[in-house]
Amino acid sequence: MIVNEPEFIEVGNGAAARRIAYLKQDGGSPGLLWLQGFKSDMVSTKASALADWAAARKLALTRFDYSGHGQSGGRFEDGTLGRWIEEARAVFERLTQGPQIVIGSSMGGAIALALLKRLMAEHPAGAARIKALVLIAPAWDMTEELMWKQFPEAIKREVLEKGVWMRPSQYGDPYPITRGLIEDGRRHLIGSERWNPARPVVILHGRLDPDVPFAHSERLVGSLDGGWTRLVEVPDGEHRLSRPEDIDLLFGLIESVLG
Repeated sequence: MIVNEPEFIEVGNGAAARRIAYLKQDGGSPGLLWLQGFKSDMVSTKASALADWAAARKLALTRFDYSGHGQSGGRFEDGTLGRWIEEARAVFERLTQGPQIVIGSSMGGAIALALLKRLMAEHPAGAARIKALVLIAPAWDMTEELMWKQFPEAIKREVLEKGVWMRPSQYGDPYPITRGLIEDGRRHLIGSERWNPARPVVILHGRLDPDVPFAHSERLVGSLDGGWTRLVEVPDGEHRLSRPEDIDLLFGLIESVLG
């Protein structure tokens, strides 16, 4: 297993500045950029397995913790999609070189899509370095489609009136869903109009996923033009897709876009 001491970069200015922890493995091109999910970190099961896999193939790999996650600074309660997309862009632009394959899990899949779409609009030369996206149960438009629209009225009132609702989790302690997270998420929606990613987008999704329904990825495929998108179903897979056979399938999909 690859284990490194993290390094840090500063992202943001003034009161919004935060210290972002990252791990970087040198290697060949294209490099890999890992974006994990909500409440996860850069040393999770899939991320650690990816580090070993990349090292064995002498591929560069960059991974980091969003603010309020893992070894990065900041409070989780202050986190928003806007902040985390900004951090992903800073890591991509400041810490990676040359062609990259961006691999995003759950919320990380949403951030990967948002990062690509933003770079295509604002910095085409930077976007050109992204050769493909490999997404695992991508939670695109997460705060609106998978949170707000699914919340009963009582929870919506609690978020609006108290500013936070503590959401139960099958993976650990309850965690806060803040009004700031929901409202900021509406500024970063990617599913409201069709768009062409202009490079391969490979999606791996478990049919039994209780957190991000399989149909969510089917809707994503329908919103991406150009014939670039491929959806791979794991019939007995749930959300994490961290079993050895799931991880092997993920590696095969990464291999399919390396060339």
